[in-house]
Amino acid sequence: MEKQGNKLIKLGKVLVWGLVTVGVLSLSFNGQTAEAAKKKDADAPKKIVYIPHDNRPISNAQTAEVVKKLGYNVVVPPDHLLGNREDLGNPEKLWDWLETNANEADVAVVSADSMIYGSLVGSRKHNETQRRLLERAGRFNEFHHLYPNLQVFVFSSLMRTPKSGEASGHEEPDYYRLYGSDIFRYTLLKDKAEVEGLTARETKEYEFLGRLIPEKSLTDWMGRRSKNFEVNKHLMELCRQGVFNYLVIGRDDNAPYSQTHLERRHLEEYSQGLSEDIYQSMAGIDEVGVLLLARAVNHLTGEIPTVFARYNWGNGSYTIPAYSDERLSQSVADAISVAGATDAYEPDKADLVLAINTNPSGRTFEAGERANDGRKREGTDYFADIVTDYLSKGYPLGVADVAYANGADNTLMENLKKNGQLFKLRSYAGWNTPTNSTGFAIGAGVLSGRMNTEDREDILLTRYLDDWAYQANVRNTVARQLTWLKGDGLYGNLDSKLDSVSVRSSRFMKEFVTASLPPLNTLATIEVSFPWNRMFEAEIEHGLPSNEPILKLNK
Repeated sequence: MEKQGNKLIKLGKVLVWGLVTVGVLSLSFNGQTAEAAKKKDADAPKKIVYIPHDNRPISNAQTAEVVKKLGYNVVVPPDHLLGNREDLGNPEKLWDWLETNANEADVAVVSADSMIYGSLVGSRKHNETQRRLLERAGRFNEFHHLYPNLQVFVFSSLMRTPKSGEASGHEEPDYYRLYGSDIFRYTLLKDKAEVEGLTARETKEYEFLGRLIPEKSLTDWMGRRSKNFEVNKHLMELCRQGVFNYLVIGRDDNAPYSQTHLERRHLEEYSQGLSEDIYQSMAGIDEVGVLLLARAVNHLTGEIPTVFARYNWGNGSYTIPAYSDERLSQSVADAISVAGATDAYEPDKADLVLAINTNPSGRTFEAGERANDGRKREGTDYFADIVTDYLSKGYPLGVADVAYANGADNTLMENLKKNGQLFKLRSYAGWNTPTNSTGFAIGAGVLSGRMNTEDREDILLTRYLDDWAYQANVRNTVARQLTWLKGDGLYGNLDSKLDSVSVRSSRFMKEFVTASLPPLNTLATIEVSFPWNRMFEAEIEHGLPSNEPILKLNK
């Protein structure tokens, strides 16, 4: 019995030893697995959810592409969920998409216009009740509870005040085509009356316009604006409560005196106590997406880039550009802040030197004007010397091309081409409004130092094809030929002329590119399409011929 007992004790010790060994091995294996998983997570690209305010190429794909070049996983909703010119959007479906795709995201950059109205155009044309709009805005609070640790950067728009029906691009209610100029002037006088008062003549004009504009139309337009104003106040309150990590309210097309400027003043009163670390109001809206994506990257990397701004001679930083209500220097400073960057006071200490191409007179011209023909103007040689000087000193140079709105300055571009500088820049933008251009050049520019040469050149090429080749040249040429083409269609509604305008634009783009850009075989095929059925913006696709290597630049 004693021997049998000893055997049982020995057997028990063996079993215990075996269990301990298995446990140790199991712990070791699990530790290795956890370590491997941790390493895998560290190696995985950071995920950024991005919801733009519509599906235009510049708002959507071109903006996301800047950050994708850095290796980030930028997740964007499918086009059919985003609003366009005709479809005002799908806010309920976008909320479902956001709540699903925010899983494992590091940052979300979200357009409040898309989530509340469906799109930027939707904010101008919807017929929703204020209660319904505020309910949608309230879903940000629910989303915060679902993802309390997710960094959320939100951008919203303060409704624009186009100067005319033509300037509205058919993105306002139909009555704006007839009374847009009168409505703009009416609100200009209304704003001025609050700020400095009106002369007797202006008072009579204000009263006359109040009778001229149909009451139903003015009530509709002002009523929608009132809803937008209340929604923005609600978003600011959510920001105060910590629901957002950062909120930007952008001011679309406006002027120093306008309804947009009036509402801006009142929102500034409401913003008292909101720190610049979490809230910013700024001129412009289309560029805010790339600025907030830049902020997201800077947040994830813990970097604070520095930007030095240099203006052309003359009015320079004091320029109040077209479609804006403030000095350019203020817009540039705001854009730098939104991007998560800070000012540098000398170029030697800057991560980005931004040269800003303004006219010495302080005026902003339109790129479609015949005067934009590439000939020298006042200040063009001086600005060319600034670019050459900074590049020769090795500064990381970006160019914001704002002498013209809605397209590049052909004189500047010819200088860059002649001097072999097109692909030596860190960033370039010359599209739409001047604040759109300065903002995009800053957003892309503060990230470009972390890109390889090929990726940086790809982004520059996109801008040259869009802002220079198409917007400043091909668009105007084809627009003047519209009456030659068969079918029904206008600049703002191409309709049955859509295909022929696409073919003609593609051919002219190819001719322009052959004459003005290096012989890249990625430009062997060029196709221009018009996703919004108008000529104002285009989608430009280019590609390689088969079985040929990409020709490199700067080599």
